[in-house]
Amino acid sequence: MQSTIQLIQITPEELQEKILSGVRTEISKLKADFQPKEPTQFLTRSEVKDLLNVDLSTVHNWTKRGKLKAYGLGNRVYYKRSEVESAIKPISL
Repeated sequence: MQSTIQLIQITPEELQEKILSGVRTEISKLKADFQPKEPTQFLTRSEVKDLLNVDLSTVHNWTKRGKLKAYGLGNRVYYKRSEVESAIKPISL
């Protein structure tokens, strides 16, 4: 079912202002709820090695075992910093 809107005794300027007012209201609602996402930071194998203070072979072994998740672009290997940091777990003694 299609509804019909009749505009009686309204000027084009008034119509434009009503539309702009509605758009402004919706944009302000969107801005209030919008939380920009922090861009993903990628690290090279060498940067992960330095961050964790381990050898490159250890980074390779942890990647093979699934402790670290690697991402490839061409022949290069990258790791998401957030995933590397979340892989570090506290030890309860």
